[in-house]
Amino acid sequence: MTAGAGSDRTEASGPLAGLLRAADGLIALGAASHGRACALLLLLGLVCFLPGIASLQPMDRDEPRFAQASKQMLETGDFVDIRFQAEARHKKPVGIYWAQAATVAAAEALGVPDARTTIGLYRIPSLVGALAAVLLTYWAALALLPRRGAFLAAALFGACLMLSAEARLAKTDALLTACAVASFGALARSWLGRARLERRRGPATPATAAIFWGGLALGILIKGPMVPFFVGLAALVLCLREGSARWLLDLRPRLGLALILVVVAPWFLAIAWKSGGAFFGEAVGKDMLGKVGGAAEKHWGPPGAYAIAFFATFWPGAAFACLAIPFAWAKRGEDAVALLLAWIVPAWLIFEALPTKLPHYVLPLMPAVAILTVLALHRNALDPRRPGALWTAGLVVLIPVGLTLGLSAAAWRLDGALPLVALPLLVVACALAGLALAAFRRGAGEGALVLAILASLAVSPAVFGLTQPVLQSLKLAPRLAAIRDGLPCAAPRTASLGLREPSLVFTLGTDLAMLNSAEEARDFLNGGGCRLVLVEDRSADGFAPAGGGPAARPVGRVTGFNINGGKLVGVSAWAVLPDAAP
Repeated sequence: MTAGAGSDRTEASGPLAGLLRAADGLIALGAASHGRACALLLLLGLVCFLPGIASLQPMDRDEPRFAQASKQMLETGDFVDIRFQAEARHKKPVGIYWAQAATVAAAEALGVPDARTTIGLYRIPSLVGALAAVLLTYWAALALLPRRGAFLAAALFGACLMLSAEARLAKTDALLTACAVASFGALARSWLGRARLERRRGPATPATAAIFWGGLALGILIKGPMVPFFVGLAALVLCLREGSARWLLDLRPRLGLALILVVVAPWFLAIAWKSGGAFFGEAVGKDMLGKVGGAAEKHWGPPGAYAIAFFATFWPGAAFACLAIPFAWAKRGEDAVALLLAWIVPAWLIFEALPTKLPHYVLPLMPAVAILTVLALHRNALDPRRPGALWTAGLVVLIPVGLTLGLSAAAWRLDGALPLVALPLLVVACALAGLALAAFRRGAGEGALVLAILASLAVSPAVFGLTQPVLQSLKLAPRLAAIRDGLPCAAPRTASLGLREPSLVFTLGTDLAMLNSAEEARDFLNGGGCRLVLVEDRSADGFAPAGGGPAARPVGRVTGFNINGGKLVGVSAWAVLPDAAP
């Protein structure tokens, strides 16, 4: 390996030496050209993000809310108002719903069966967003690192667990991150170009300015003010440091603001007219300000929660990122480091201070963490001889070992089975993580990062592709849908008493009735025609068995684990079948 890029200080021998040579060859291959770098990064992303994208059940509660609202757009033909059943969903702008609806409509046009109830199709925009975020991280890193370092930084971000999770969830965050990284990459070129640090880095080009404002505009359509918040906060910090905002003129703000208006104004005006202004009251007054003033939907966490969760969400790079903190502090006066710190620190501190805590909120900051980590590595600042360095780096082993033990225990407790098909890959991931620690111990920083990334490439298919299908207890909605589809009548009217998860609505249909009492359940069953009521055990008093009416009969039962509530649940299915004997 080259000097200054995490080269070996102590010559490795045996299998580790061969792995380090292979790791160096992988980085060299990726650094050979931009085309090869992008191809390898796309391959890494597909290995990390694709397994389980179709077989993973709708994950309550946010994902099926987004998917169901997109499905209703296709059902109603109304692509302005956003609704979940009859309820207005005035929380996020329309961008993600349009992307999901367009994907499903294209699948229907191509003849994909049951496209509207296939959750994997709604996840494709998130998959595309995650892949784009990885490639854009490479592009952003090229403003601060040579091609070899930019490739490694993008791969480190692409391998992180939080991005892997968001890539297979039909939500906003993967696309939001792609928009944020695009704008940050353009901001970096404007910031570094202002000082002409290198002749090849001139002022921002028109294309760079278009990327900056395009990222902001699409980000607003996807999640309102979040991308402007991330980028604007960093730009403000840099302007205060510089004592001037003139360097931002390279980004052509007049044309940029016009572009934003052209992109976002039509829908915002349409929803303002259609909702009578209610969208803005709900989105700003209740959703956004509610998270600032209190813990929205019980997602409370103390200050420091993101820092603790970081060791899991940014695995496998988190331990090495922590080792880069002294370097970042010592070199904070350098333009490149100042840029990355402005990207990370102010927004992170604000999120730590807010009472509402959700791990994905800080995902748009993680590309900068990856770039800063590799920058520190290339300056020989990730030194294993520093006190506590090996203990910190040892945390890279904790996640794969914890997943292996935790998933095995969960599968055995909930389903009486072990994920035997996944265990070999999980063991490989543990071994690679251990070898990453050994490589770091010998001073092979680049090799350690590559081995850690390879560990993540084993973890993702093992967890999402092989272990997840074994956990049938988590798949409540699909199993209940199977009971309904097995009834000897077409399109039964269906209701739920007690279990109110959005995944039921997406899986069983928009017309699923949510009942509040046993009396309502009895009345529903006696409403004529083929009918099915799903009764959670906690709501069964006064209903089963005779309470369903003389023609009601049990047709199935499902027990499992409700992820959202964190509790074991049991659901009994009662049906009234036409022409059936009482």
